Amino acid sequence: MRLLPRSLSGWTIAVFGLLAATLGAVGLIAPDVLLTLMGFATPAGSRRAQEDHTPVLVTASSMAALNMGVYYVLAARTDWKPFFRWTVPFRLLTCAVFTLAVIAGRAPTAFLGVGLWEGLGALATAAALRHERRHSGRRCGRRRGLPPSPHGPR
Repeated sequence: MRLLPRSLSGWTIAVFGLLAATLGAVGLIAPDVLLTLMGFATPAGSRRAQEDHTPVLVTASSMAALNMGVYYVLAARTDWKPFFRWTVPFRLLTCAVFTLAVIAGRAPTAFLGVGLWEGLGALATAAALRHERRHSGRRCGRRRGLPPSPHGPR
């Protein structure tokens, strides 16, 4: 198995995976840092109420992000294009849900960054896949519209 991605789309998936795994690890090790990054910080010196289950939710979502990040990195290393394609609509859905959470007042404005990260990453992967599909016929010296040489690729 290769260490680095083989394609542009693989790089978009690898970067997303590394960021997800890193932020997942941060959430497990220092949950308050992650909460601050996403705009959910509590005022300095205050304590959470006993019935506040925020730490449990941060632990669960951080573990999921760490796992997901590892899956993305492994998919990038094997250049698993069907996986890349499937991530695009679901990452766009995540972008929409997170953005609507901010608009509806269910999440702070800083959380919009998480939605934008998902959406922009999905668009980058979609663009890379499209670019690769359009240019795949140009490998081996072939040009679009011309039949392959009877002597094979050069």
